[in-house]
Amino acid sequence: MKLPAFPEPLRAVLARLPHYPASAAFATLLTLQLGEHISAVSLPELAGKKIKLRIQDVGVTLLFQAGPDGFFACGNGEADLTITATAPDFLSLALRREDPDTLFFSRRLLMEGDTELGLLLKNTLDGMGKHVLEPRRPSFPEIIHALKLQFFQNHRPPFFHASQRDKNLI
Repeated sequence: MKLPAFPEPLRAVLARLPHYPASAAFATLLTLQLGEHISAVSLPELAGKKIKLRIQDVGVTLLFQAGPDGFFACGNGEADLTITATAPDFLSLALRREDPDTLFFSRRLLMEGDTELGLLLKNTLDGMGKHVLEPRRPSFPEIIHALKLQFFQNHRPPFFHASQRDKNLI
């Protein structure tokens, strides 16, 4: 599947935006789609590990980690694993039209950092049935749960930090 080239002016704007809102949206979708199958409980090796997806042609970076109940966005910090590819290549991976090994060896997929973690994720996703990755309509309680992870996990989004004036009121 050939996607049209992403417009350069739009890419330049997206590259300058904070990554937290997009990361929170992506982590919510990941929780809704894979939360029952992948978490820090089912894969203890994921606990506390930050994963960054860098979508080159779109100029977007997503930073998230797995918790016991699903995925949540990370405000800032260094990633344990960074995976870089273009939007069409990430889409091909998600739809299982391309094999990650093929993309990696053709230098269209780049992994930096904890490559052992990357291989664990790849093997876990490969071991799942195709039905797990098929789009589904989540229930309202599932959506609320996934959204709660973004705002009430053991972290606070960058825009939730209290000012000094607010701290004096507490």
